[in-house]
Amino acid sequence: MSTEPLRLAVIVGSSRAGRFGPVISSWFTGIARERGDLDVDLIDLGEHALPLELSQDPSPEARAVLAEVSPRLQAADAFVVVTPEYNHSFPAPLKNLIDWHYTQWQAKPVGFVSYGGLSGGLRAVEQLRPVFAELHAVTVRDCVSFHSAHEQFDADGRPRDETGPERAAKVLLDQLTWWGTALREARTRVPYGS
Repeated sequence: MSTEPLRLAVIVGSSRAGRFGPVISSWFTGIARERGDLDVDLIDLGEHALPLELSQDPSPEARAVLAEVSPRLQAADAFVVVTPEYNHSFPAPLKNLIDWHYTQWQAKPVGFVSYGGLSGGLRAVEQLRPVFAELHAVTVRDCVSFHSAHEQFDADGRPRDETGPERAAKVLLDQLTWWGTALREARTRVPYGS
């Protein structure tokens, strides 16, 4: 059994101007980085814009973005997607990132931190689960959800009531770490799909 920290990629799924995702991802990665069993890599889609048209022969611009992002996804043992809910679903840049990649997601766990209005982004999470299942990823059951997210955080980017969100983050990270460790060991013994 490896004692090497699990490589966790935290993906900020929104790229809209004025988005709230960086506030939530900053809080979440702070909690994840306190753990000794995780090595956290933050991938912000606001900083890595892939072209919307998928191509077998990507443009030089697309290749440059893929060269920045793809190896980081490949190196990850687990993922947490920080996503808002737009029109009962998840953002187009997140779907675009998912669709540009395939093997990078396989046999790895995915967790979710969602935010939105009354639903807290949970409808986006429920739509992401079958998308990741199609890519042979394993989604963990529990997630962190912020209902009316702007009201839940103070001016310093901290939850006004930290008890519930921190507890939910711990449960999510514990599940993700269990699955990530088990699947990493399995991929080491037998490459996935062999």
